[in-house]
Amino acid sequence: MGNLVQLEVEAAAPSEILSNEELIQEILRLKKEKNAVILVHNYQRPEIHLIADFMGDSLGLSRQAATTKAEIIVFCGVEFMAETAKILSPEKMVLLPTFEAGCSLADMATPEALLEVKKKHPHAAVVSYVNTTAAVKALSDACCTSMNALKVIEALPQEEIIFLPDKNMAKYLLNGKTKKKIITWDGYCFVHNDLKREMVEELRQQFPGSKIIAHPECPEEILGIADHITGTGGMATFAREHPAQDFIIATECGMTDLLRRDVPEKKFHAFCHVCPYMKATTLPLVLECLRDNKNQIEVPEEIRLKAKKAIDKMLEFE
Repeated sequence: MGNLVQLEVEAAAPSEILSNEELIQEILRLKKEKNAVILVHNYQRPEIHLIADFMGDSLGLSRQAATTKAEIIVFCGVEFMAETAKILSPEKMVLLPTFEAGCSLADMATPEALLEVKKKHPHAAVVSYVNTTAAVKALSDACCTSMNALKVIEALPQEEIIFLPDKNMAKYLLNGKTKKKIITWDGYCFVHNDLKREMVEELRQQFPGSKIIAHPECPEEILGIADHITGTGGMATFAREHPAQDFIIATECGMTDLLRRDVPEKKFHAFCHVCPYMKATTLPLVLECLRDNKNQIEVPEEIRLKAKKAIDKMLEFE
């Protein structure tokens, strides 16, 4: 895999100049008029948080949207998340504010590459992290989250498992914890993978007594010194329940802003990089996609049904 270059993100200019407050009011008006629901991932820009009906991680948002009576889902996240929403809610129109919101981690696992690996390991089961495309999910025996990957793997009858696409998560979740043979993928989230141990050590010296909360997509050198390892959905819970007052957050920068808002009695220090894909969504783009039903997500039915089967298998182990 080649090195990835962090992209510069520039907000698209709206067709008419409106303030953020005016944009928010127009989005909320259109949302009600068109019976839409707006899903916002934790890593989004702070102003995008203000238009959310639901906030959280990708799978939780998609499942929440499936229970609503909304006819339109606007997913303020990245493309594989919007695909997951379409897989679970095929009768709804799913909109992505911009197709610039891709995911470098998901792009590291293509269906063509997976088929080649499956040829080399014909008896192996495929377990794919939710951060994968619909086409890769459709080739998988089961999907998993960072929290239930081990349960999913142990429940499958196969003794050989192809686990993709995040190598850091594979090391953390699986090494020494299962007797099954794990075939890992050479993929990573560059936002997390580029974090260095010496950097977080310096930050911890600045804030004595602080606790490190790290996302499992971080490299082993970070996870090895973390006080708590969890996906974005569990970070606020740990911070609220732990007696410490200072926390260092090792994940995408937007999560620190969100924690400062949701747990205002504690202090949070960012140890992070910005994800340009998550920050590609802006208020003008949300307004445009909702107004014009722009950037509709389509998943071919054959792929959708196979991908849903893999997702359903994952949901048995929550």
